[in-house]
Amino acid sequence: MAAADGQKNKLFFSKLLSHGGGGALKRPVIHKRAPPAAAKLAVVDVEGALLLPRSLFPYFMLVAVEAGGFLRGLVLLLLYPFILALPFFSGADAAVRAMAFVAFCGLRAARFRAGRAVLPRWLLQDVALQGFDLAVSPARRQRQSSSALYVSRMPRVMVEPFLKEYLLIQDQESRDDVIVAREMKTTWGFYTGFMEDYQWDLAGVVEEDAIGFTGGSSSSSSMESFFFLNSLCKEIYTITDEEKAKWQPLPPRSHPRPVVFHDGRLAILPTPLAIAATLAWLPMGALLAVARIAIALSLPYRLATPLLAFTGQSWRLRGSLPPSAEHVNGQLYVCNHRTLIDPVYVSIALNRPVRAVSYSLSRFSDLISPIGATVRLTRDRAHDGAAMAALLQQGSQVVVCPEGTTCREPYLLRFSPLFAELTDGVVPVALAVETAMFHATTAGGWKWLDPLYYLANPRMCYTVEFLPRVETKAKAKASSAEVANEVQRRVAEALGYQCTMLTRKEKYRMLAGNHGVVQRRRGSSMEERK
Repeated sequence: MAAADGQKNKLFFSKLLSHGGGGALKRPVIHKRAPPAAAKLAVVDVEGALLLPRSLFPYFMLVAVEAGGFLRGLVLLLLYPFILALPFFSGADAAVRAMAFVAFCGLRAARFRAGRAVLPRWLLQDVALQGFDLAVSPARRQRQSSSALYVSRMPRVMVEPFLKEYLLIQDQESRDDVIVAREMKTTWGFYTGFMEDYQWDLAGVVEEDAIGFTGGSSSSSSMESFFFLNSLCKEIYTITDEEKAKWQPLPPRSHPRPVVFHDGRLAILPTPLAIAATLAWLPMGALLAVARIAIALSLPYRLATPLLAFTGQSWRLRGSLPPSAEHVNGQLYVCNHRTLIDPVYVSIALNRPVRAVSYSLSRFSDLISPIGATVRLTRDRAHDGAAMAALLQQGSQVVVCPEGTTCREPYLLRFSPLFAELTDGVVPVALAVETAMFHATTAGGWKWLDPLYYLANPRMCYTVEFLPRVETKAKAKASSAEVANEVQRRVAEALGYQCTMLTRKEKYRMLAGNHGVVQRRRGSSMEERK
């Protein structure tokens, strides 16, 4: 795939630059201002013209931590002072190559998914409103029907998924934007840590009317792309460092395509200070997680809740509690799914025991759960419906998350309609969670660590809101699917989220390259991942 893309890009590059390359190389005209609205940009510097002024270190740290682990991240952090000094001795590109070596060396290429599952969320967050309007906004693309070439100093596996899937959305069949970035070298299926050189021979070849756009050319981190554009373009428009410092991030509502699914443990952008604080906190966080588990398991809610709040683990109730059920059967609570601990906080808010039903949960999570063992579901409709109906007939308070998997962003996945067929009415519950350092969910990592990462945060807060009861079955003049959609809509309105029809399969296909089903190491049985 990489070879085919490289050949395609090379052919486009040759076509783009071959029109006026017969003469001698001319010095381009440098404009220290933004390109005019009528200018047809041929070459755009991704880091200089699209992203906010920021070091590339956080993006390489994300690769190091999320794909290689915290130990690799510690190595990169310790080497950072030396990496800062490299451009003064070995050129502007030396720092990028050094960070790429530490972040990638030894990673298995076939399993590398951070470029698609982790980085797009952070890169899209760093897109500048002004750069987007000048280079890739819909209005600009309508005026500029020809393809453009986007140059990045980061490796292709880091930047290409973000550009192709979230920023450079193709709106015309004739337009085929090209991404110029270097490949990471591999040996026996593992990254060596070394970056290949650009695969195109550019010496003495310049299109006669090629226009480039970059920014902050005086900084050492941007000089490589500036010299790259200098060899390609007749004119270069460059934003000064002072002007670029005034740029603002692109508002989420203006994103060409929103990030609904993303992976990774870090809930903060790992700048040098932020990752140093995170690594320093990890040992204390592990001890704090153990202490919080001990408090939750050994004390009743009325005593455990204030103690846990004192440690930074808090929750709040929005609105009022639901009225007591007047029927003999139990009550079904339907929640959106943020973490594996959702049913625990429903139980705390109700101040009564509940039974949680789930499609997958590790034995460790069951062991440390203060509400007891989770009832396992199998995704067999008849079996799962019978299991939940039996619990309700016993008078249990049952908590179900019909999304089937967790979602971090302000979106709700499609609600499975099975719950609407089990009882006469359900109580929707809107859940929101705030964390400081670590996400409590992952698609490609060790699932049994999910609750520990949540409890290792220095502070976190759950918000629980019980919504008015929704009638189902015979009392509702709608199908079970319509009832499920109505419950989803009410929960979304309460949280300020958006409803989607995305499912668990789409999440895992994007983040982990499977359908959420993995084979256990021992035996041949299959287990589902949330």
